[in-house]
Amino acid sequence: MSSWIPTKYKTRNWAEYNLSLKMRGSLSIWFDAGMTWEAVPSGRRGRQQAYSDAAIQACLTLKVLFGLPLRQTAGFVESLLKLAGLNWSVPDFSTLCRRQRTLSVAIPYKGSTGPLHLLIDSTGIKAKGEGEWNARKHGGPKRRLWRKIHIGIDEQTLEIRAVEVTNSSIGDAPMLPDLLNQIPADQELGSVTADGAYDTRKCHDAIAARNAHAVIPPRKNAKLWKHDTPGARARNEAVRASKYLGSALWRQVTGYHRRSRVETKMHCVKLLGQRLSARDFDRQVAEIQIRAAILNGFTALGIPKTEAVG
Repeated sequence: MSSWIPTKYKTRNWAEYNLSLKMRGSLSIWFDAGMTWEAVPSGRRGRQQAYSDAAIQACLTLKVLFGLPLRQTAGFVESLLKLAGLNWSVPDFSTLCRRQRTLSVAIPYKGSTGPLHLLIDSTGIKAKGEGEWNARKHGGPKRRLWRKIHIGIDEQTLEIRAVEVTNSSIGDAPMLPDLLNQIPADQELGSVTADGAYDTRKCHDAIAARNAHAVIPPRKNAKLWKHDTPGARARNEAVRASKYLGSALWRQVTGYHRRSRVETKMHCVKLLGQRLSARDFDRQVAEIQIRAAILNGFTALGIPKTEAVG
Protein backbone atom coordinates (compact mmCIF):
# COMPACT_ATOMS: atom_id res chain seq x y z
CA MET A 1 0.00 0.00 0.00
CA SER A 2 1.44 3.39 -1.01
CA SER A 3 2.06 5.98 1.68
CA TRP A 4 -0.04 9.13 1.93
CA ILE A 5 1.43 12.21 0.25
CA PRO A 6 0.40 15.56 1.74
CA THR A 7 -1.21 18.12 -0.57
CA LYS A 8 0.98 21.07 -1.53
CA TYR A 9 -0.42 24.58 -1.79
CA LYS A 10 0.87 27.69 -3.55
CA THR A 11 -0.02 31.34 -2.93
CA ARG A 12 -1.14 32.94 -6.21
CA ASN A 13 -1.31 36.57 -5.07
CA TRP A 14 1.97 36.83 -3.20
CA ALA A 15 2.79 40.35 -4.49
CA GLU A 16 -0.52 41.79 -3.22
CA TYR A 17 -0.37 39.82 0.03
CA ASN A 18 3.21 40.91 0.67
CA LEU A 19 2.15 44.55 0.26
CA SER A 20 -0.75 44.05 2.69
CA LEU A 21 1.63 42.60 5.28
CA LYS A 22 3.80 45.71 4.99
CA MET A 23 0.78 48.00 5.29
CA ARG A 24 -0.19 46.42 8.60
CA GLY A 25 2.65 48.34 10.21
CA SER A 26 1.61 51.70 8.73
CA LEU A 27 0.32 54.15 11.33
CA SER A 28 -1.90 55.76 8.67
CA ILE A 29 -4.00 52.58 8.72
CA TRP A 30 -4.77 52.93 12.41
CA PHE A 31 -4.98 56.72 12.77
CA ASP A 32 -7.34 58.77 10.58
CA ALA A 33 -6.85 62.54 10.76
CA GLY A 34 -10.36 63.03 9.37
CA MET A 35 -12.19 61.30 12.22
CA THR A 36 -14.60 63.10 14.54
CA TRP A 37 -12.38 63.53 17.59
CA GLU A 38 -14.53 65.67 19.85
CA ALA A 39 -17.84 64.31 21.12
CA VAL A 40 -21.11 65.73 19.82
CA PRO A 41 -23.25 67.28 22.61
CA SER A 42 -25.88 64.79 23.73
CA GLY A 43 -28.47 67.44 24.66
CA ARG A 44 -28.95 65.94 28.11
CA ARG A 45 -28.28 67.60 31.43
CA GLY A 46 -24.97 67.12 33.14
CA ARG A 47 -21.36 67.14 32.08
CA GLN A 48 -20.83 66.33 28.42
CA GLN A 49 -18.23 63.92 27.11
CA ALA A 50 -15.16 65.58 25.63
CA TYR A 51 -14.13 62.79 23.25
CA SER A 52 -16.11 60.72 20.79
CA ASP A 53 -16.31 56.93 20.89
CA ALA A 54 -14.20 56.86 17.71
CA ALA A 55 -11.43 58.80 19.47
CA ILE A 56 -11.47 56.50 22.49
CA GLN A 57 -11.48 53.41 20.26
CA ALA A 58 -8.57 54.80 18.22
CA CYS A 59 -6.51 55.30 21.39
CA LEU A 60 -7.38 51.87 22.77
CA THR A 61 -6.64 50.30 19.39
CA LEU A 62 -3.10 51.68 19.49
CA LYS A 63 -2.85 50.46 23.09
CA VAL A 64 -3.78 46.89 22.20
CA LEU A 65 -1.84 46.86 18.92
CA PHE A 66 1.46 47.94 20.51
CA GLY A 67 0.89 46.47 23.98
CA LEU A 68 1.09 49.82 25.81
CA PRO A 69 -0.16 50.75 29.28
CA LEU A 70 -2.73 53.52 29.44
CA ARG A 71 -0.31 56.30 30.37
CA GLN A 72 2.10 55.38 27.57
CA THR A 73 -0.87 55.21 25.21
CA ALA A 74 -1.76 58.80 26.00
CA GLY A 75 1.83 59.88 25.33
CA PHE A 76 1.98 57.90 22.10
CA VAL A 77 -1.25 59.43 20.78
CA GLU A 78 -0.07 62.93 21.77
CA SER A 79 3.13 62.47 19.76
CA LEU A 80 1.14 61.26 16.74
CA LEU A 81 -1.11 64.31 16.90
CA LYS A 82 1.92 66.60 16.96
CA LEU A 83 3.49 64.81 13.99
CA ALA A 84 0.20 65.11 12.10
CA GLY A 85 -0.03 68.82 12.92
CA LEU A 86 -3.37 68.44 14.70
CA ASN A 87 -4.16 70.69 17.64
CA TRP A 88 -6.32 68.12 19.42
CA SER A 89 -6.35 67.41 23.12
CA VAL A 90 -5.51 63.88 24.25
CA PRO A 91 -7.62 61.86 26.71
CA ASP A 92 -5.65 61.03 29.83
CA PHE A 93 -5.28 57.53 31.22
CA SER A 94 -8.20 57.86 33.65
CA THR A 95 -10.54 58.95 30.85
CA LEU A 96 -9.46 56.02 28.69
CA CYS A 97 -9.95 53.61 31.58
CA ARG A 98 -13.39 55.00 32.44
CA ARG A 99 -14.67 55.12 28.86
CA GLN A 100 -13.41 51.63 28.04
CA ARG A 101 -15.95 50.16 30.44
CA THR A 102 -18.95 51.45 28.47
CA LEU A 103 -17.38 51.77 25.02
CA SER A 104 -19.48 50.53 22.10
CA VAL A 105 -16.74 49.10 19.89
CA ALA A 106 -17.35 49.30 16.15
CA ILE A 107 -16.05 46.15 14.44
CA PRO A 108 -15.72 46.93 10.71
CA TYR A 109 -16.21 44.31 8.02
CA LYS A 110 -16.67 44.28 4.26
CA GLY A 111 -18.78 41.15 4.04
CA SER A 112 -18.83 38.46 1.38
CA THR A 113 -20.88 38.02 -1.75
CA GLY A 114 -23.72 35.55 -1.52
CA PRO A 115 -24.81 33.62 1.58
CA LEU A 116 -22.67 33.87 4.70
CA HIS A 117 -20.90 30.67 5.73
CA LEU A 118 -20.12 31.07 9.43
CA LEU A 119 -17.33 29.19 11.22
CA ILE A 120 -17.65 28.97 15.03
CA ASP A 121 -15.03 28.30 17.71
CA SER A 122 -14.16 29.21 21.29
CA THR A 123 -11.09 29.26 23.51
CA GLY A 124 -9.88 30.54 26.88
CA ILE A 125 -7.53 33.43 27.59
CA LYS A 126 -5.76 34.34 30.83
CA ALA A 127 -7.24 37.30 32.68
CA LYS A 128 -5.60 37.07 36.11
CA GLY A 129 -2.92 35.03 37.84
CA GLU A 130 0.60 33.78 37.25
CA GLY A 131 1.81 32.38 33.96
CA GLU A 132 2.03 28.69 33.21
CA TRP A 133 5.72 28.42 34.12
CA ASN A 134 5.37 30.06 37.56
CA ALA A 135 2.23 28.06 38.28
CA ARG A 136 3.97 24.79 37.44
CA LYS A 137 7.28 25.66 39.13
CA HIS A 138 6.07 27.40 42.28
CA GLY A 139 2.40 26.54 42.47
CA GLY A 140 1.20 30.07 41.83
CA PRO A 141 -1.68 31.78 43.65
CA LYS A 142 -4.97 30.01 43.97
CA ARG A 143 -6.88 32.79 42.23
CA ARG A 144 -6.26 32.27 38.53
CA LEU A 145 -8.93 33.71 36.29
CA TRP A 146 -9.73 32.87 32.68
CA ARG A 147 -12.18 34.33 30.19
CA LYS A 148 -13.73 32.47 27.31
CA ILE A 149 -13.83 33.94 23.80
CA HIS A 150 -16.50 32.81 21.32
CA ILE A 151 -16.14 34.00 17.73
CA GLY A 152 -17.75 33.41 14.36
CA ILE A 153 -15.89 34.27 11.15
CA ASP A 154 -16.86 34.56 7.51
CA GLU A 155 -15.43 31.59 5.63
CA GLN A 156 -14.85 33.61 2.46
CA THR A 157 -13.37 36.85 3.79
CA LEU A 158 -12.03 35.48 7.12
CA GLU A 159 -13.53 38.50 8.91
CA ILE A 160 -14.84 38.21 12.45
CA ARG A 161 -18.61 38.69 12.25
CA ALA A 162 -19.61 37.77 15.81
CA VAL A 163 -17.78 37.78 19.14
CA GLU A 164 -18.86 37.05 22.71
CA VAL A 165 -16.88 36.98 25.97
CA THR A 166 -18.00 34.90 28.97
CA ASN A 167 -16.71 33.37 32.16
CA SER A 168 -14.75 30.15 31.86
CA SER A 169 -17.65 28.21 33.38
CA ILE A 170 -19.91 28.89 30.40
CA GLY A 171 -19.99 26.12 27.80
CA ASP A 172 -19.62 26.46 24.05
CA ALA A 173 -23.09 25.46 22.91
CA PRO A 174 -25.17 27.97 24.96
CA MET A 175 -23.42 30.90 23.22
CA LEU A 176 -24.14 29.91 19.62
CA PRO A 177 -27.63 31.53 19.52
CA ASP A 178 -26.09 34.78 20.80
CA LEU A 179 -23.45 34.65 18.06
CA LEU A 180 -26.13 34.12 15.42
CA ASN A 181 -28.12 37.06 16.80
CA GLN A 182 -25.19 39.34 15.96
CA ILE A 183 -25.67 38.54 12.27
CA PRO A 184 -28.25 40.94 10.76
CA ALA A 185 -31.64 39.36 10.18
CA ASP A 186 -31.55 40.30 6.50
CA GLN A 187 -28.17 38.56 6.04
CA GLU A 188 -28.63 35.15 4.41
CA LEU A 189 -26.89 32.35 6.26
CA GLY A 190 -25.72 29.49 4.10
CA SER A 191 -24.17 27.23 6.72
CA VAL A 192 -22.84 27.20 10.27
CA THR A 193 -19.81 25.00 10.94
CA ALA A 194 -18.78 24.06 14.48
CA ASP A 195 -17.26 21.16 16.38
CA GLY A 196 -19.03 18.37 18.25
CA ALA A 197 -19.51 20.46 21.39
CA TYR A 198 -22.33 22.29 19.56
CA ASP A 199 -24.27 19.08 18.84
CA THR A 200 -27.25 20.10 20.98
CA ARG A 201 -30.93 20.72 20.32
CA LYS A 202 -30.72 24.45 21.01
CA CYS A 203 -27.85 24.88 18.58
CA HIS A 204 -29.53 22.94 15.77
CA ASP A 205 -32.83 24.73 16.36
CA ALA A 206 -31.12 28.14 16.32
CA ILE A 207 -29.38 27.30 13.03
CA ALA A 208 -32.58 25.95 11.49
CA ALA A 209 -34.43 29.10 12.55
CA ARG A 210 -32.07 31.08 10.30
CA ASN A 211 -32.69 28.62 7.41
CA ALA A 212 -29.02 27.63 7.48
CA HIS A 213 -27.33 24.26 7.07
CA ALA A 214 -25.57 22.91 10.17
CA VAL A 215 -22.16 21.28 9.65
CA ILE A 216 -21.68 19.80 13.12
CA PRO A 217 -20.26 16.29 13.58
CA PRO A 218 -22.61 14.10 15.65
CA ARG A 219 -21.30 12.88 18.95
CA LYS A 220 -19.91 9.38 19.28
CA ASN A 221 -22.69 6.76 19.42
CA ALA A 222 -25.22 9.51 18.70
CA LYS A 223 -28.88 8.48 18.77
CA LEU A 224 -31.66 9.85 16.62
CA TRP A 225 -33.84 12.59 18.06
CA LYS A 226 -37.60 12.86 17.80
CA HIS A 227 -38.68 14.57 14.57
CA ASP A 228 -40.41 17.44 16.35
CA THR A 229 -38.33 20.39 15.10
CA PRO A 230 -36.54 21.28 11.83
CA GLY A 231 -33.25 21.29 13.73
CA ALA A 232 -33.80 17.74 14.98
CA ARG A 233 -34.64 16.50 11.48
CA ALA A 234 -31.48 18.09 10.03
CA ARG A 235 -29.39 16.61 12.81
CA ASN A 236 -30.85 13.13 12.28
CA GLU A 237 -29.87 13.33 8.60
CA ALA A 238 -26.32 14.11 9.69
CA VAL A 239 -26.31 11.12 12.03
CA ARG A 240 -27.50 8.79 9.27
CA ALA A 241 -25.01 10.18 6.77
CA SER A 242 -22.14 9.91 9.25
CA LYS A 243 -22.93 6.28 10.00
CA TYR A 244 -23.34 5.42 6.32
CA LEU A 245 -20.27 7.20 5.00
CA GLY A 246 -18.06 6.99 8.06
CA SER A 247 -16.75 9.90 10.07
CA ALA A 248 -13.75 10.70 7.85
CA LEU A 249 -15.66 10.64 4.57
CA TRP A 250 -18.55 12.63 6.08
CA ARG A 251 -16.15 15.40 7.12
CA GLN A 252 -14.68 15.47 3.63
CA VAL A 253 -18.06 15.56 1.88
CA THR A 254 -19.53 18.27 4.13
CA GLY A 255 -16.40 20.44 4.08
CA TYR A 256 -15.97 20.26 7.84
CA HIS A 257 -12.23 20.84 7.39
CA ARG A 258 -13.04 24.53 6.75
CA ARG A 259 -13.39 24.95 10.51
CA SER A 260 -9.59 25.02 10.79
CA ARG A 261 -9.76 28.61 9.52
CA VAL A 262 -11.54 29.81 12.64
CA GLU A 263 -8.95 28.01 14.79
CA THR A 264 -6.24 29.93 12.95
CA LYS A 265 -8.16 33.18 13.54
CA MET A 266 -8.40 32.37 17.25
CA HIS A 267 -4.62 31.92 17.28
CA CYS A 268 -4.32 35.40 15.75
CA VAL A 269 -6.46 36.80 18.57
CA LYS A 270 -3.94 35.46 21.07
CA LEU A 271 -0.99 36.78 19.07
CA LEU A 272 -2.15 40.24 20.17
CA GLY A 273 -1.52 39.13 23.76
CA GLN A 274 -1.64 35.86 25.66
CA ARG A 275 -3.52 37.53 28.50
CA LEU A 276 -5.89 40.44 29.04
CA SER A 277 -4.60 43.65 30.58
CA ALA A 278 -8.01 44.92 31.77
CA ARG A 279 -9.07 43.95 35.28
CA ASP A 280 -12.89 43.98 35.28
CA PHE A 281 -15.22 42.09 32.96
CA ASP A 282 -16.73 45.00 31.00
CA ARG A 283 -13.30 46.39 30.09
CA GLN A 284 -12.13 42.91 29.14
CA VAL A 285 -15.06 42.59 26.74
CA ALA A 286 -14.09 45.89 25.10
CA GLU A 287 -10.47 44.73 24.84
CA ILE A 288 -11.48 41.54 23.03
CA GLN A 289 -13.77 43.47 20.70
CA ILE A 290 -10.94 45.86 19.86
CA ARG A 291 -8.76 42.87 19.02
CA ALA A 292 -11.47 41.69 16.64
CA ALA A 293 -11.58 45.13 15.01
CA ILE A 294 -7.79 45.09 14.58
CA LEU A 295 -7.84 41.65 12.96
CA ASN A 296 -10.62 42.71 10.60
CA GLY A 297 -8.45 45.69 9.67
CA PHE A 298 -5.59 43.31 8.90
CA THR A 299 -7.88 41.12 6.81
CA ALA A 300 -9.27 44.07 4.85
CA LEU A 301 -5.75 44.92 3.63
CA GLY A 302 -5.46 41.54 1.91
CA ILE A 303 -5.40 37.79 2.50
CA PRO A 304 -3.48 35.05 0.69
CA LYS A 305 -5.19 33.13 -2.10
CA THR A 306 -3.85 29.61 -2.21
CA GLU A 307 -4.45 26.73 -4.59
CA ALA A 308 -3.62 23.05 -4.37
CA VAL A 309 -0.81 22.19 -6.77
CA GLY A 310 -0.41 18.50 -6.07
